[in-house]
Amino acid sequence: MYAEFETYLREHMQLSDDELRLIHSFAVEKKVHRKQVLLQEGEICRFKIFVCKGILRTYRTREDGTEHIVQFSPENLWVTEPESLHNHTPSRYYIDAVEDSDLIFWTKSDFDTLFAQIPRLKYFTERLISRNVTLGRDRIFSAISSTPEEKYDEFIQTYPTVFARVPLHMIASYLGLSLKTLSRVRHAQLKR
Repeated sequence: MYAEFETYLREHMQLSDDELRLIHSFAVEKKVHRKQVLLQEGEICRFKIFVCKGILRTYRTREDGTEHIVQFSPENLWVTEPESLHNHTPSRYYIDAVEDSDLIFWTKSDFDTLFAQIPRLKYFTERLISRNVTLGRDRIFSAISSTPEEKYDEFIQTYPTVFARVPLHMIASYLGLSLKTLSRVRHAQLKR
């Protein structure tokens, strides 16, 4: 499992073998099953996760139980609940596995130690955070300004490997569409 993560790191930044070993020394590898909850609403998030294999989702629920997915995290993506992690406050989100998944976990304090010892890792993480803020703003803009067809097309472009692996009701939840509307849009796209 760590080999996939090491490949990811080597593709995105230059690290010495000692730095890679140090990162690995804090890593906790874990296999989780589909539907396994990693963070529940009300819990304090205490970890950052790297997805080696599988898909996670981050979502909130309304009082009526309706789920609203805010993020899918397939292979080679990071997952956490940043507000809860950094402020030690109860999470308003859930994180669970959509598929059986191979994950690597680090605690916040372990990552802080790594940042102090490997400044390049901190810089890399800051770039990821900046990219995620931009993606989040783009997603908000799309949610308030795009047609259902445009939302569907953006989803396919953003998550090309996810569409066939995730149930349609989850995609509808992510897009903010009813399952009926998503089915209509999907059917019309397939006819083209």
